[in-house]
Amino acid sequence: MDIPHSADIVIIGGGVMGASIAYHLASRGTGNLVLLEKDTLFGQGSTGRCAGGVRYQFATEINIKLSLASLPMLERFKGEIGQEIDYRKCGYLFVLTNDNDVKIFKHNVDLQQRLGVQTEWLTGDEVRKRLPHMDFNDALAGTFHQRDGLVDPNSVVMGYINATQKMGVKALNNVEVSGIHVSRNQVEGVETSRGLIKTRMVINAAGAWSGEVGRMAGVHIPITPIRRQMFTTNPIPEIPKDFPFVIDFARSLYFHREAEGLLIGMSNPNEKQGFDVNVDETWELTNLEAAIKRMPLLEKASRASHWAGLYEVTPDAHPIFGKTSLEGFLVCAGFSGHGFMHGPVAGKLMSEFILDGAFSTVDVSALDLARFEEGRLIKEYNVV
Repeated sequence: MDIPHSADIVIIGGGVMGASIAYHLASRGTGNLVLLEKDTLFGQGSTGRCAGGVRYQFATEINIKLSLASLPMLERFKGEIGQEIDYRKCGYLFVLTNDNDVKIFKHNVDLQQRLGVQTEWLTGDEVRKRLPHMDFNDALAGTFHQRDGLVDPNSVVMGYINATQKMGVKALNNVEVSGIHVSRNQVEGVETSRGLIKTRMVINAAGAWSGEVGRMAGVHIPITPIRRQMFTTNPIPEIPKDFPFVIDFARSLYFHREAEGLLIGMSNPNEKQGFDVNVDETWELTNLEAAIKRMPLLEKASRASHWAGLYEVTPDAHPIFGKTSLEGFLVCAGFSGHGFMHGPVAGKLMSEFILDGAFSTVDVSALDLARFEEGRLIKEYNVV
C-alpha cells in the first residue's frame, strides 16, 4: 500500500495500543486515519513479547477501574471483533512472603473489593494447599482472583488491525517515523522512511519508544525502556490444567501454564534502561535457579524457548493519556507492563478524548503528562 500524502490523524505504533485506538476511532466514523508500525509485523514490539497476563488485582483505584472496563472488552472480543483470542481464566495467585507486602496487599484487597473485584485473601496454608507442586514454606499469605488470566496478544492485535482495515484505516508496517514537523507549536506532519504525511494530529502510541517519538516533537515524555525476559519449558505432565498464574511477589518471579509446559520469568532489579532485547543468559540462569527453588520438579524440565521484551516504564508506573504542550500531539503510552491488558479500554478512552473532548468510560484525566512536572504522581505497588 502506498503511503498517503496526508491524514486527519496519524497513529504511531502498531502494537495493541495503536491498533485499539485506530479501531475505536474508526468504529465511530473517523476517516482518513493512518496507523504506522516500524516493524515487519504488527504487534511485535512490547505487545508480542509480553506474557499475555490480564488481571483485576491492582493497588490503585484508577488501575482497577481500567481493568474493570478493559477485561470485559476482551471477554466480548470474539463476538465484537470476530477474532478468537484464547482467553483463559486461570486466575492470578500472588504469594506474599514478607510482613510489609502482607500489610499493603491487605489494603489493596480491601480497595479491590470496595470497587467490586472479589479477590480472595488466602492464608499461608491455603496458598500451600493450592500449589502442591511448589515450595512456599515461607508464604505468609496470598491473594487470588479467578477472573484474572491469560490472553493471546497476537490475536488481539491482529483482530483490531483486520477490523480497522475493513473500515478503511490505512495500517502500514515497515514504515519508520524519523521526525515530527512542527510550526508555531502545532503539529504539521510526520516524516517517515517512505515520505512525509501531512497531518495536524499525531497520537504517540509507540510504547517503549514513545520517549524517542516525543523527542522528535520536542516534547519530554518520561518513559524508560526496561528489558524483561522469560522462557518456556517443554511439557511437564505434573502441572495441572487449572494451574494459576503464580507470582512470588517479593522476587518478581512468575509462572504460568504455557501449552503443556510453563512460562517462567523474573524481573531483574538491576536491569539498565535501554532497547536491548537480547536474552541475558546470566540473568536467565539466576531466574532458573530461583524457579527451581520454588518448583523442584523443574530440575527435570528442559527449556523450549526464551526471549526478551521491553516494559515502557513511567516514574509512577501509570500510563500517560491525552494532550501535551504541543498542539495536535497526543500520547497514550507508559503502561509499565500493563498495556496489553488495558489496551482495549485505552483505545476507547483516546477516541472519547479526541471526539468528545473528555474521557468518559473511565476518568483518566489525572494521568496526564503534566502530572510529572506538577508532582501529582500516583504510585502503583502491584508491578511485576
